[in-house]
This record gives sequence, structure tokens and C-alpha cells, in this order.
Amino acid sequence: MAIETATTSTLSAGRLRAQQHATERAAHEQERAANPRALRSHAELKALAEQGASELGETDAETVLAWAATNFGTSLTVACSMADAVLPHLVARFQPWVDVLFLDTGYHFSETIGTRDAAEATMQLTIVDVTPKLSVAEQDAAYGERLYERDPTACCAMRKVEPLSRSLGGYEAWVTGVRRDEAPTRANTPLITWDDKNGLVKINPLAAWSFDDLTAYADEYDVLLNPLLSDGYPSIGCAPCTKRVAPGEDPRSGRWAGLDKIECGLHV
Repeated sequence: MAIETATTSTLSAGRLRAQQHATERAAHEQERAANPRALRSHAELKALAEQGASELGETDAETVLAWAATNFGTSLTVACSMADAVLPHLVARFQPWVDVLFLDTGYHFSETIGTRDAAEATMQLTIVDVTPKLSVAEQDAAYGERLYERDPTACCAMRKVEPLSRSLGGYEAWVTGVRRDEAPTRANTPLITWDDKNGLVKINPLAAWSFDDLTAYADEYDVLLNPLLSDGYPSIGCAPCTKRVAPGEDPRSGRWAGLDKIECGLHV
């Protein structure tokens, strides 16, 4: 009987937390709808990016995100692949209920979808599922099955690059989790820059972090990590294009393994 009572109490507490979470999210959405922000011109935003980069220099992630929240508020968004929830958690400390763009490619590991759902249910985030114009079945019918094997660049363009570019149009700035230690192509990633391709400010607060910094933050704040990170997948993308990596290998060597490709096109 004592066990049943404890279980019932735990379930009730969980339902109460979920209801409160939903109520707080709805209140944020109502307040945001009642106070819309007019987007500034590209010239204004580019000048702001240059000013921020000059004033802040090489600083810590918290300082960068405090600047971002002050200057962009609800016109700030986060792009997150849900390899972990560290970046959304960090941004939400300064901009609660920030929009988190999740590229739902149709090819994700179930663990990645689970991480997204758990983050949405427990954190002060607003998950925005960004989907391609074509479903996987529609793409297969139009271009043939397993396009990711024959032309991975075209597949990424349709399932990642175009959908994200389309979704970024309603914001002034986006935050990414790009780190300089991930690949040679990312070694010179700035903390704040103007994203000419998408026409908004791009903020990379974790640029100077290492993978150990990321896991240390997750431990300190009890932040969700995709379980695949501890199962040989230090870099997680779409399931068909991501392989396990042996200890000591390049963390991104499991992405598009065996193909002449190292980036999906989002950050180049």
C-alpha cells in the first residue's frame, strides 16, 4: 500500500508539473502575440553584429547570450539537432521560451526524437519542427530511394538547408552550437557574425568550447544528452548517414562515412 501511495503521489506531481509547464508556455505565447516585434533592416542588423563582435571580442558564452537576449529578445531563435539540449538550455537562461528550430528531416534516430520530446516537456523552450517540402516518400518518388547515398548534398539541401533558410525568415538572429574543435572547416568560427546567406545575425556562443566543456555543463545543470553520445556517436545526424566512431577518431568521421562530404551545408 505504501508503494502504491508513493507511486500515485509521484504521478500526480508529474502531471501537475506538466500542466504548469503548459500553462507557462501558453502565457508566453499570448504575451508574444500581443507584443509583436518589427524586424529591423539587414543594414541595421549587420551593423549590430559588427558592433557586438567588436565590443565583446573573445568572451564566454553567457556574456554572448546576455547580449543576444538584450538585443533580439523574441526575434532570437536557436537551431538544434538534439544531439544534446545544452545549447537550448543555455539560451533559455537568458531568453525563456526561446523558439528552438528542430530540423525534422524524416531520417532521425528514435533517440534524437526522444531527446527533442523530453526537452520540450521539461525545459523552458518552444520547439518548432521544421520540415522539408517533400516527405521522405514523396522525395523517393521524385528522385529515387536512398538519395542520401547517391547525392547526399542534394538530400541535405532539400531536407535541411532549404527548410531552415525558409524558417529563419521570421527572425533577426539565430544561435547555433557550432564548435571550432569539431572540424577544420569550423576552426575559425566567430562568436558573432553577419550571416549573409540567410540575412540575419549568426551567434555561435559555444565556438570555443570542447566536447568536455559541453558534457561538464550538462552534468552541472542536469541537462539532457542524446543517449547515442555515449554509444559511439559523438556527432549525430540522420540515421542513414551517421555511423559509430572508434575511440580517438575524428568525432565527425562518422558523418557521411565513406563519402566526399563533411558538412551538410547549413554552416558554409
